[in-house]
Amino acid sequence: MAYDPNVLRRATRRLTERRRRREEEQDRRRAEIFQKVPQAAQLDRELRRTVVDIIAASLREGSDPAPALEQVRTRNLDLQSRLAELLRRNGYPPDALEDRPACPRCGDTGWVGAEMCSCLRALCTQEQIQELSKLLDLGEQSFDTFSLDYYSDRPWPGESETPRERMDFIRDVCYNYATKFPKFIYRNLFLTGAPGLGKTFLSACIARTVSERGYSVVYDTAVNIFARFEEQKFARDQEEARDARDETRRYLQCDLLILDDLGSEMTTPFVQSALYTLINGRLTAQRRTVISSNLSMDEVRRRYSAQSASRLEGEYRVLPFYGEDIRLLRKGKE
Repeated sequence: MAYDPNVLRRATRRLTERRRRREEEQDRRRAEIFQKVPQAAQLDRELRRTVVDIIAASLREGSDPAPALEQVRTRNLDLQSRLAELLRRNGYPPDALEDRPACPRCGDTGWVGAEMCSCLRALCTQEQIQELSKLLDLGEQSFDTFSLDYYSDRPWPGESETPRERMDFIRDVCYNYATKFPKFIYRNLFLTGAPGLGKTFLSACIARTVSERGYSVVYDTAVNIFARFEEQKFARDQEEARDARDETRRYLQCDLLILDDLGSEMTTPFVQSALYTLINGRLTAQRRTVISSNLSMDEVRRRYSAQSASRLEGEYRVLPFYGEDIRLLRKGKE
């Protein structure tokens, strides 16, 4: 799972701060216990010396270290027992002086070998959702709150399904896509239809669900995405070019990219090339993509390159939305 470096950096900073506060609290607790029970401080020092003795005995050359090790271990266990009993008599838990990381699996480092620990992954998920919320309204947008009430149950001109039947099907596809990600039968989705029919809402639902399941999700508009590709290629300032390169790398490498409002950008030969680079690059890397657009597939074929249209038609599940503008219907009921 390739998290955005900014997301990973913020999550790591939170984990480090959490570990620092825990260590400070442990130091405060130890100081309090040693002040109230001086004998505990003496036993703790002796215990620490036995650890050094164990290491020395195991490294001793020229003789069998086993008898010395056994003697030191016996002494260590005796000291542990006496210290635990002393703490109990004074109203403390027997392990009150021990360092207890919040995550015993990784010791609060965030990593188990080269594998990211679940504690750091959870923080990355929180940071990622916060990042997504800057562009998407994730407040109450979820599959549970998606309502079919505004979609007509009357036949729609030229269609075999009513808008409500169609949206019931699309909602189920999007829900299964998100909850089974990345193993759903459809790897990529193309949401197409007029404005105000729920494309962005369902995109937000997918983003939230996939993100909460621990996958890296990047959401952005077509205008912003293609602008970053253009900056990467034509920026004169090295810092701007580096920032743009980092952004385009995010678009290409995240587990799920949600490209919103394809067609709202000014279509130029460069944009046509960038779209193909993005689509083809993610398909080659077997990374999943959801695209929403007000354009029909016929309009996509006319507006973009034949190669891009072919990849979209061949590798994406096209989901046509139709019905009345939900935003207008809601406004009319206010």
